[in-house]
Amino acid sequence: MPDKTSCGALRPDAAGATVELCGWVNRRRDHGGLIFVDLRDRDGMTQVVFDPEHPCFATAEHLRNEDVLRVVGTVRRRPAGTVNLRLATGEVEVAAEALEILNRSQVPPFVVNSDDPVDENLRLEYRYLDLRRPRMQENLRLRHRIVKAMRDFFDERGFLEIETPMLMKSTPEGARDYLVPSRLYPGSFYALPQSPQLLKQLLMIAGFGRYVQIARCMRDEDQRADRQPEFTQLDVEVSFCTQEEVLETMESCMRYVWQRVLGVELAPFPRLTHKEAVERYGLDKPDLRFGLELADVTTFFGGTEFAVFRSVVAGGGAIVALRYPGGAALSRRDFDALTETAKQFGGKGMVWIALSSDAPKSPAAKFLTEADVTAVRDALAAQDGDALLLFAGEPALAYAVAGKMRNDVAERCKLRDPDAFSFAWVTDFPYLEIDEATGLPAPAHHPFTSPAPGDWELIESAPLQMRAQHYDLVLNGYELGSGSIRIHKPEQQRRIFEMLGMSPNEVEERFGFFMRALDYGAPPHGGMALGIDRIVMLACGEETIREVIAFPKNQVARDVMMDAPAEVPAQSLRDLLLEVRSPT
Repeated sequence: MPDKTSCGALRPDAAGATVELCGWVNRRRDHGGLIFVDLRDRDGMTQVVFDPEHPCFATAEHLRNEDVLRVVGTVRRRPAGTVNLRLATGEVEVAAEALEILNRSQVPPFVVNSDDPVDENLRLEYRYLDLRRPRMQENLRLRHRIVKAMRDFFDERGFLEIETPMLMKSTPEGARDYLVPSRLYPGSFYALPQSPQLLKQLLMIAGFGRYVQIARCMRDEDQRADRQPEFTQLDVEVSFCTQEEVLETMESCMRYVWQRVLGVELAPFPRLTHKEAVERYGLDKPDLRFGLELADVTTFFGGTEFAVFRSVVAGGGAIVALRYPGGAALSRRDFDALTETAKQFGGKGMVWIALSSDAPKSPAAKFLTEADVTAVRDALAAQDGDALLLFAGEPALAYAVAGKMRNDVAERCKLRDPDAFSFAWVTDFPYLEIDEATGLPAPAHHPFTSPAPGDWELIESAPLQMRAQHYDLVLNGYELGSGSIRIHKPEQQRRIFEMLGMSPNEVEERFGFFMRALDYGAPPHGGMALGIDRIVMLACGEETIREVIAFPKNQVARDVMMDAPAEVPAQSLRDLLLEVRSPT
């Protein structure tokens, strides 16, 4: 019997062996009476040669790309001058002696054997074909290796992987739940988990001490490049820990994964407080692959003749400046386009100053003194040939717009190194933030987060000044995940719920099971969750997580391959005592 071999395994030392290969026709070529077929499976590709002297030659004449074959033949070295060093198997070929067509393929709707651009919805409609493409195969292979490395890391450190339910009680965590109606309990619903947050805390109360899970989570929220309705996260929780111990564990995990999977030794992760991140980079998820730190230049304009800036300063606002390297070479039209970008980011406008006598003059230049310009220039360490960009408004907005423009300028100036991995920790987040929809205070992380040491007393006098024992891990401008030290004392948890305006009845209805658990000796504990989809996306150098998920939804949350979501049979609705009404 011939040895069954993968299409990526053969090397010169196999010459003379009889092997069996199974796979897809990647390409078929006729050369001087011989037929060459590149046979492909997930491990690679092998060249198969069909000679007219063999009976299977006639069948090989009718092969098409993506036909599924079984080939038996003899391994031999390729003739001199025909070696293909781009293939791992490029020094050998298989001389076919038997051929079986296991299945025929229709002509694919796009070319499978290359990574040429294809409309994304077409790719997703025929995802099973798209997944045959080399790039997608490599992305999912890398994903497997990253997840395995994570499991190995935590297993070596005594963590237990424990599965938590997919059907649970609705305990909204900031996004809408996906609800599942119960047939046995009409009018009642399960929820699909947004995260295993409360369940992993219960495992700490249960005494397991070190928990990990590769957890599937669902959130009914609007889509972005780095979000999906369902996603996968590395979920971790530890008892009797400090914040420092959690950070050390998660940083060590990332170092382990990057070294083992990518062969990259990571430098120690810098740490920024939330305040530092916003003041230096405008955002709490800064991209540290480049500099361009912001400067608060508000004090320079307290007595300015420029009415716009003067009114902002008088109203307690901020003026934030950004350097545009080489920006003096831009045209007036370019600066107008930059201003429109700033407006798209939520700003009311942008003031620009080109540091060159040959550059276009800003409309605001006549209102600014030479001393004003020099002060801003010095604050940014700008040089001749640069441009100064200024953003004014309420402080949080001014910094946010400047931070987004910083990323935009870096993209325009090609300052980002696509091969660099710049991790960073962001800590000391505000405990509360103002919910844009309601205008009321809401937890910046979740209500189970413990306030920072020394900040509990602020809950009565100045709750908006409270800091949280909450930390984020950031990579190249993306938030990979969040974590916190949890509240483990029931009286403190009840006080947080009270501060958030929740009545005792509401607490009992939503979290009664959890509050009872805290009454039975909950240990101090904390943890973190990292988004695996985003981690793999960045490790692969992709721009959306759809490129590293086998069967993702499209940008409007539809599965165009299965045509979901879809209507269900009327009987299924009757079984659930449900009725669908048209939106009004």
